[in-house]
Amino acid sequence: MSLLDIAPVVPVVVIDDPETAVPLARALVAGGLPVIEVTLRTPAALEAIRRIAAEVPDAVIGAGTVRSARDVAASVEAGSRFLVSPGSTAALVDAMEDGGVPFLPGVATASEVMALAERGLTEMKFFPAEAAGGLPYLKSLGGPLPDVRFCPTGGIKLATAPDYLALPNVGCVGGTWLTPADALASGDYARIEKLAAEAAALRPAA
Repeated sequence: MSLLDIAPVVPVVVIDDPETAVPLARALVAGGLPVIEVTLRTPAALEAIRRIAAEVPDAVIGAGTVRSARDVAASVEAGSRFLVSPGSTAALVDAMEDGGVPFLPGVATASEVMALAERGLTEMKFFPAEAAGGLPYLKSLGGPLPDVRFCPTGGIKLATAPDYLALPNVGCVGGTWLTPADALASGDYARIEKLAAEAAALRPAA
């Protein structure tokens, strides 16, 4: 099954303390969101991925903000089952293809989408979604590039996610709203599970 078809929302998580990784992942999975992207924005990220991979078997754990071949190797070694990049260069896509796990290369323009499609890639991350044109832009891409599907991420909220999910070229969305900083700081995993359940129940807007 494609990463884009497992759940309507992929939590995009920044982890500062690896001790929070396992209870956080368990809360998200319990809420119905098994695909979790831990961004490589903190020194704790790889250890967090390692712990989730080892202790939360129902989680489909992946690494985000992958920017180099070194990031690819370190993420896969830590147990990442998929990779996500904020943008795409030829060298980075080469490295991700060699990584041996599914990946979503980042795009923001039609030319970037076409360059990846020329390589046979048809699933991508659209980032930063809202800043790069949002719903109208993605809808416009669907005409000339109907075989490409996206996981838009960046600025999407619970209220706007259904509108994105209604687009035929969107498989799921990425969101940071599922793990509020205050909930993480206080260990309020029940709140995170509730937010995950709300997101897991999302359906495309009519």
